[in-house]
Amino acid sequence: MPKETSLPVLTQAQVQPERADYHLDGSRSHYVPLDEPGLSRRQRRKAAKQAKKADKQAAKRHKKKGGKLKRFFKFLGIVLLIGVLAFGARFYKDIAKLTGNKNPFSLLGVFRPSELQNDNGRVNILVAGNSADDLGHNGGELTDSIMVLSLNTKNNTALMLSVPRDLWVAKPEGGHGKINSVFPESGMEGLETVVEDVTGLSIHYNALVNYTAFKDLVDAVGGITITIQSTNPNGIYDSSLDWTTRRCCALAKYPNGSVKLDGKQALNLARARGEGYGSYGFDQADFTRTEHQRKMLLAIKDKASSPSVVANPLKISNLVDAVGSNVRTDLQLSEMQSLYFYMKKIDNAKIDSYNINTLKGENSTMLANSNSSDGQSILIPAAGIDDFTEIAAQIKKIFTAGPLLKENAGIVVLNGTDAVGLAKQAKNKLFAQGSEVLAMADAPANQTTSTIIDNSLGKKPNTLAYLKKTYGASVVTDVKLSRSYPAADFILILGENAVPKTNNSDTN
Repeated sequence: MPKETSLPVLTQAQVQPERADYHLDGSRSHYVPLDEPGLSRRQRRKAAKQAKKADKQAAKRHKKKGGKLKRFFKFLGIVLLIGVLAFGARFYKDIAKLTGNKNPFSLLGVFRPSELQNDNGRVNILVAGNSADDLGHNGGELTDSIMVLSLNTKNNTALMLSVPRDLWVAKPEGGHGKINSVFPESGMEGLETVVEDVTGLSIHYNALVNYTAFKDLVDAVGGITITIQSTNPNGIYDSSLDWTTRRCCALAKYPNGSVKLDGKQALNLARARGEGYGSYGFDQADFTRTEHQRKMLLAIKDKASSPSVVANPLKISNLVDAVGSNVRTDLQLSEMQSLYFYMKKIDNAKIDSYNINTLKGENSTMLANSNSSDGQSILIPAAGIDDFTEIAAQIKKIFTAGPLLKENAGIVVLNGTDAVGLAKQAKNKLFAQGSEVLAMADAPANQTTSTIIDNSLGKKPNTLAYLKKTYGASVVTDVKLSRSYPAADFILILGENAVPKTNNSDTN
C-alpha cells in the first residue's frame, strides 16, 4: 500500500497571520507565501492555485458592482472621442459661422444654459429668409420670408406670425418701401425695428436664413411630410419654372392630403405662390405660401427631434452643418441650448399659426391691396398707410388670449325661448371669451334644450367644447339654418335649459 503523505508540522515561528494586499481597483488580493519554508513544491503550487482562484472570485464580485458603470463610461468616452475626431473641427467651424464668435472656448458655454431675454416669459425671435446664396437670382438679398416666432416659456406654447413681403412700411433710412427691401439697406437691426413698429412686439433675437438652409435641413432629417389642404379638389399647382435648376418642371404640383417632400421639393414649395399660367390651389397667393412655410417648419421640428435623428451622430452633424453654413443669428451658443430646452417641451398642437392679414379670422382682413406712386403692387393696413394700431392691438390680444379668442369663431345666437334678452346675455358672455357674434334673432321655434349647428369643419374645437359645456347643448344638423347664415362657424339655438332662474335683461 502506498504510504500517506503527511503535512509537516509548522513551528510557531513559521505560523504567520494571513496578509491581504489590494489591487488598484480596490479588490482584495490573497497573500501567498511562496517562499515559506517547510512546504513542498507541490504544496506551494496548490496553495498558489487556490489563492488565484480566490482572487478571480473576488474580482467577479467587484465587477458585478462596478462593471456596468465602467463599461458605460468607456463606451461614452469612445463615442465622444470619435465625435471630436470626426466632427469636432466641422462643428466648431459651423458654430463660429452661426454665431459670429470665433473663440473656441466659447463652445464650453453649451454646457451652461443662460437665461433668455424675454417679456414676462415670452421670447420673440425674428426669422428672415432670402436667396442670397443663389448668385443667379436677381433680388437675392430681399427677405421674401419674414416671420416672428414667439415662445411662451411659462406655459410651453408658441406662436408663428408671418409678415407679408409686400407690406408697405416706413424705412429706417427714410422714405417708404416694401418690408422685404429693409434688410439690404438697414440689416437685421433695421428689420427688427420695422417689425416692432408693425406688430407692437419687442424682438429679442433674430436669425437670417438663406434658402439652402431650408433645403439642407429637410435633407438632413431624411425628408418631411406635410398635409396639403386646398379648396381646389385637385390640390395645388404652380406652373412657374423651377429656375434654380435652370431646366423644366413646375415649382409645385401636389394633391390634397399627406405628401412627402425632400429638400428640393420643400424649397420649391416654400417659394410657390401660384403665379404661373394655369396655376390653382393658391387662393391667397403669398399668404398661402407662408402657410405652407409654417407647416414645413413644424414638420422639420418634429423630424429633427425624433429618435431616428437624435440617435444618429451623422444626421446631427448634417443638421449642425446645414444651420452653421446658412444661418446667421445674434443668439449665443448657451442661449441656443436654452432655446432648445424650451422648444422640445412644446407640442405642435400648442403652436398656433397666423398671418397678419387674417388675425381676426378668415372672414375679416386687416390689410388692403394698393399701388405705390411708382406703380408697385403693395399691401397697406386697412386703417391706412402707416397706421398699424389696430394690427398691433389684435396681435397683443392674441398673444395674451385664451383658446376661444385664438379660434375667433363667428357665432349666430338664436333665442328658442320666451325669455326676453336671452340672446343678448349669450352674446355678452361669448364676446368676453373672444368670440364674435355675427347676429342675434329668434329661433324658428321654441325648444327645451340648447342645440348647436357646427359648420366649422372641425377647425374650432375649443369653441365647440365651450358651447357644449356652457349651454348644455348637443350638436344637430339644420341645412336651412346653415344656408341662412353661411358665414357662421356655429349657430347656437338657446333652449329652456339656458334660461337663468332670474332674468332681468333687456330684449334681443
